[in-house]
Amino acid sequence: MALLEVDNLSIGYRTKQGYLKAVEGVSFSLDEGRSLGFVGESGCGKTTIGMSLMGLMPPNGSIGNGRMLFEGQDLLKMTEAERRATRWSQIAMIFQAAMNAMNPVQRVGDQIAEAILVHHPETEKDAALHQVEELFDLVGIPRDRLRGYPHQYSGGMKQRAIIAMALACKPKLIIADEPTTALDVIVQDQILTEIKELQKEFNIGVIFISHDISIVADMCQDIAVMYAGQMVECGPREAVFDSPVHPYTKALLASFPTITGKKNALIPIPGETPNLIHPPSGCRFGKRCPGASPTCSEAPKWVRIGPDHKALCCHC
Repeated sequence: MALLEVDNLSIGYRTKQGYLKAVEGVSFSLDEGRSLGFVGESGCGKTTIGMSLMGLMPPNGSIGNGRMLFEGQDLLKMTEAERRATRWSQIAMIFQAAMNAMNPVQRVGDQIAEAILVHHPETEKDAALHQVEELFDLVGIPRDRLRGYPHQYSGGMKQRAIIAMALACKPKLIIADEPTTALDVIVQDQILTEIKELQKEFNIGVIFISHDISIVADMCQDIAVMYAGQMVECGPREAVFDSPVHPYTKALLASFPTITGKKNALIPIPGETPNLIHPPSGCRFGKRCPGASPTCSEAPKWVRIGPDHKALCCHC
């Protein structure tokens, strides 16, 4: 049985202009210890999927359809108390902006200990702080910074503290949402290496969310390409990046620089993403696709390319 199975998930937001269909018809699965990367441009629905898995949707957000099975249990059928018990103990998140994810007037060690104490109330405060010290050892933060405040940490240290917080209750699934945003490339490499090592050591399933193709290619075994709220291609990393078939995946790769292989001019993707309050009835990439045809005005269907590789396109 898969650790996580998401089936036909649709999510939207109520806005003044109308109902915005942020995610529509997304399905995927993740086995224990494996990593799945969501890649796509800003606004394609990646973070919305992560926040829905955590049960942290904003007041104007709602899940219109679908199932989210975690170890066979549908997260959408859980009560708020059950979701709260699952959140952080079973499913944790490394948030995009580390500074915004921490309480600025509470010591970092106390914030991480709080997660342990909430889910394990039988634990004494001193024992929880000792666990935090061990977590600091794991992520490379000196123990003497335990009583520091977030503003006293560097950007890399804050991100490491968020990783320590995500590991605090030994979850089976971690959602990493742009975990290296605003960090320099050296610190980025250190953080990504730590995440990979911790995933392997504790056999954690990881959903990695990023717009950076190179990071996702390095971190993840499986790839899901998102465009305008829909998953348009998914499969093993090598299949998706070495043999892409969906026109958007091809365009995304052609617009990204590489330091290996043949050097080609970068090709920008023309046009703009569609309005998701009134999305097109056919292929959402149709107006930007160089190979579009009249059949693209019809709703595209999934085409299987390989054993685990498929694309949402009538021409694939």
